[in-house]
Amino acid sequence: MKIVQIGTGGWGKNHARVLSELGVLSAICDVDAQRSKEYGEKYSVNHYTSLDKMMISEEFDGAMVVTPTFTHTTITKKLLESKKHVFVEKPLTYKTEEGEELVKIAGKNKVILTCGYIERFNPAVGVVKNLVKEKKYGDLIMLEFHRENRMPLNIKDIGIIYDTSVHDIDTANWLFDEMPIVVFAKAGKINHKYEDFASIMLGYKENKVAIISSNWITPKKVRTFSAVCSDAIISSDFISQEVKIEKKDETEIPRNEKQEPLLLEIQNFLDSINGEKEQIVKIQEAVNVTKIAEAALLSSQKGIPIYLNLK
Repeated sequence: MKIVQIGTGGWGKNHARVLSELGVLSAICDVDAQRSKEYGEKYSVNHYTSLDKMMISEEFDGAMVVTPTFTHTTITKKLLESKKHVFVEKPLTYKTEEGEELVKIAGKNKVILTCGYIERFNPAVGVVKNLVKEKKYGDLIMLEFHRENRMPLNIKDIGIIYDTSVHDIDTANWLFDEMPIVVFAKAGKINHKYEDFASIMLGYKENKVAIISSNWITPKKVRTFSAVCSDAIISSDFISQEVKIEKKDETEIPRNEKQEPLLLEIQNFLDSINGEKEQIVKIQEAVNVTKIAEAALLSSQKGIPIYLNLK
């Protein structure tokens, strides 16, 4: 299998590394000529600054699109129309309408289209997902997420909701195994062009709720979440991948093998192309996350809850 990488800045360099480790990286494309050359030579593959030139010159099965969000639609559309399988880093698009257009093109051309919601591949989230599914500690009632850090220097085209909160929006949907029916949010900005802190409440059926707190202000990096079940509180750290279960009279620490989520995520993309495994992040789910992010921004601006009717 041959996979090309489009975009090698910031998070993209990690995708290139994993693709090379898996032996499927076949070419690099980046508008920054120096960076394109650097990674092309590092992994001994052809390198380009033009997507069109790469598509003419290279034979490949799929592509990783790890570029600024405002470029996702144009790049992905071109690849899908050429019947290439595509993995797009989150968020899929700025606008729901653009995401829905990409879904239609992928369906028409019968190719895989997925989005990089990496926390689904975090072993800690997998442990919690299984515990919730089995109802080992009763029903899942509430989720709470904290994702905090200093503002990343490479994020210039979007605010914290689209860049950071979307991870937890997707994880909440996955753990509840349904879509929210209402969103209420408050956000603001201190150091960034766009919002750099936000609190989002997602309301689900039967009064279930997810509370998502994100900011680019806190100097210490925090990536934690907790699941409140009727018989226990399950808490976890996305970074350490540790899980703790607190019951009335005792605390459990399940054994859990630490793994690299990005490796698992990319492997699932490759396996879904081969038809060996089911695609874990369905593309309509990624479109829904964009729609929820849009609703969160609108809620913050208007100071009102936004009601949703998602597929």
